[in-house]
Amino acid sequence: MNRSYFFERIRHALFGGRLTVQQVDGLRRILDYRDSHHPTMSDDQFAYVLATIKWETGHRMVPVREAGGERYLRTKKYYPWVGEGLVQVTWEENARKFGATKPGDLMSWPLALHAAFEGMTRGLFTRRKLSDYIADGAVNYIGARRIVNGLDRARLIALFAHAFRDALLQAQQTPANSKVSSQKEKEKSNG
Repeated sequence: MNRSYFFERIRHALFGGRLTVQQVDGLRRILDYRDSHHPTMSDDQFAYVLATIKWETGHRMVPVREAGGERYLRTKKYYPWVGEGLVQVTWEENARKFGATKPGDLMSWPLALHAAFEGMTRGLFTRRKLSDYIADGAVNYIGARRIVNGLDRARLIALFAHAFRDALLQAQQTPANSKVSSQKEKEKSNG
């Protein structure tokens, strides 16, 4: 896959024309994890993983802690096991499924990646998994939101998934050595 092309596509389609260093680093780690731990995952499924991570991290693409100040978070029934990671895992029992031994553990890259991918592929969040909604050419990105959180923001996350899928497919069809020209370079060549 031509990663430069992929980053150029999603920069414009999903991130308003700009990616931070933190987002690029996070996306690289997610791409690497897929390549090393889930190489047979379909692009349709991977696009949904990326879309979910985009939403669950507030578009940061790195492990985050549930939003709200400490005072607010202390009101949660699951405190101190508040939402953490690439997919906001709450409750001690859930965090321990992914190897967390204390609050804060899902903020580390290894556990955050493990939780996001295993939770979605094995149905460890809600008992529903990627293959229930995306398999054998059938793609139900709206229904797939049930893997993590009912239908909350399902249509929006589905739009993200479609954009990620397009970028993945285009990046695979673009030779790795081809350069992605910037908008300024395109403008210069047009006159």
